[in-house]
Amino acid sequence: MNLKTKITTGFLAMLLLVLSIGGYAYYSLRQLDRSSRDVLKANLYSIELGQRMLKSLDQLARKPLADTAGTAAFVAALQEESRNVTEPGEQQVVSDLQRLTQQLQQHQQQAQGATKAGQASPLGIEAEPYQLGGLTYQMMALNTDALNRKTEAANLRADQANRNLLLFATLAVLLGLALVGSVPEAAVQPLRKLTAALDHATERNFSASIPQESHDEFGQVARAFNRMLGQLREYRTSTAAELITERNRAASIVNTLDEGLLLLDENRTILLANPVLCELLGMPPEKLLGRPAATVRLENDLFQAMLRPLDAPNREAAVAEAPLLHISQRGEEAFYQLAVQDLVSFNEATEKTEFVGHILTLRNVSDFKKLDQVKSNFLATVSHELKTPLSSINLNTKLLQDERLPADERQRITGYIRHETQRLQRMVAELLDVSRLDAGAGIQLDVEPTNLADVVSFATATVQPQLHDKQLRLEFHQPPRLPEVRADVEKTTWVLINLLANAIRYSPVGAALTVRVAVAGAFVRVSVQDHGPGIAPEHHDRIFQRFAQLPDKTGYRGGSGLGLSIAREFIATQGGRLWVESELGSGSTFSFTLPAVA
Repeated sequence: MNLKTKITTGFLAMLLLVLSIGGYAYYSLRQLDRSSRDVLKANLYSIELGQRMLKSLDQLARKPLADTAGTAAFVAALQEESRNVTEPGEQQVVSDLQRLTQQLQQHQQQAQGATKAGQASPLGIEAEPYQLGGLTYQMMALNTDALNRKTEAANLRADQANRNLLLFATLAVLLGLALVGSVPEAAVQPLRKLTAALDHATERNFSASIPQESHDEFGQVARAFNRMLGQLREYRTSTAAELITERNRAASIVNTLDEGLLLLDENRTILLANPVLCELLGMPPEKLLGRPAATVRLENDLFQAMLRPLDAPNREAAVAEAPLLHISQRGEEAFYQLAVQDLVSFNEATEKTEFVGHILTLRNVSDFKKLDQVKSNFLATVSHELKTPLSSINLNTKLLQDERLPADERQRITGYIRHETQRLQRMVAELLDVSRLDAGAGIQLDVEPTNLADVVSFATATVQPQLHDKQLRLEFHQPPRLPEVRADVEKTTWVLINLLANAIRYSPVGAALTVRVAVAGAFVRVSVQDHGPGIAPEHHDRIFQRFAQLPDKTGYRGGSGLGLSIAREFIATQGGRLWVESELGSGSTFSFTLPAVA
């Protein structure tokens, strides 16, 4: 017999005994309840009616001839009693009561008639209430005796039921003790052997098998466990190297992440902190791993800020609304965005998904923050740049409407309007070029052999009015024999004009500008040198970024911040490069190269 059959048989026996006890108890209670109901209905109710009848007779005895209300109450109670006759001899008593009651009612009627006629009342009517009272007491005595007999019989039945229930309960306790003594031992003894074998297995001792002493379920478990030990012995040698490799691979991935990573278990104990996070916190790994997060947060403000969303009622909303963490790192400001993710694991034993911890990451979003700030500055700058020429155009247009204005003044104002309009056109063209680049449309080039001397001449002629306004001297240097380059004439000219315009803007009044064209290996280099305030080395790359703005000492801000970024795109697309050489207080030299025609 297997273990399941043994346990099932024992529990079925217990269930049958419990059902028997319950059924017998229910039957006994029903019998007692039925007896109680019969007593209440048959005897106790008759006694209550008798008391009502006696109360009416007491009222009637004071005025036997005139109290018809007492007679009516007695008659009503007597009618109820006539319908509740249950004991031997009770019917005869009730009949006598009815007969005497009829006589009493007749005498009362005669007395009332005699009173009206002025005659004497009939004799003997005063004795009738006493006779009715004696019969009423006789009826109550019959029911009282019956009530006592039935109560005694019910007590006897209850005592017998108690003895039977005690017998059944004793049998149930004996059977339960027998099951408690045999079934748990039968189940626990093989489990002890299995536990001992599992303890050996957890200590990597796969030779401690379970002896197969039976053919029940535990015998099957023993055979399966022994087979598993054999397979583990085979897998142990083949998987050790693979596990080490996977562990090292996972550790390498975590340690080489460019984001700060923190892993907490379900009790918020720190399980892992990668090198980036340790550097941000300024704490070594040995001061983090294995410690409760609640303790570490008291020692580190950044750690406190990382854990704050975990305590919020709505964690997702708290993470989404959390401000960027501002961290000063190596003398530079950096911004990090916090992300929190719950870790869950599927428990195959319970077939449920269980919460196992949290993973928190810090992502460096400094570039996005800077880009957002740059775009904000760009919008402000563009708004200012558009407002100035538009205001000038509007004012000059109003002046042109004055018919008294001389013709030469009208020509001068028209020139101002044309200048501001060209300024707006250049800004819109730059924005369109950037939009095409961002859309992935690329730059359409018309590359052909080009003489850079012609490009320089056209560009310098274009900026002559600006040079004249600031009284700048333009110097041009080029070798006697200059090879042609492969370039787009229009876009190369635009780049050179942009560089010259920037140099003019930042040059002091009366200074000199120098344009040099020279051969540099397989390329031709064009340089524009000014004597302006110069640019700090840390900003050399930044000025070529879109929307970049570098205010000078006077607070002047450049145009849209797009010219140099577009210029670099134009030159790079033609196979050259654009760069700057400058120091604060020493002016700037912007240079670009283009491939020479072989």
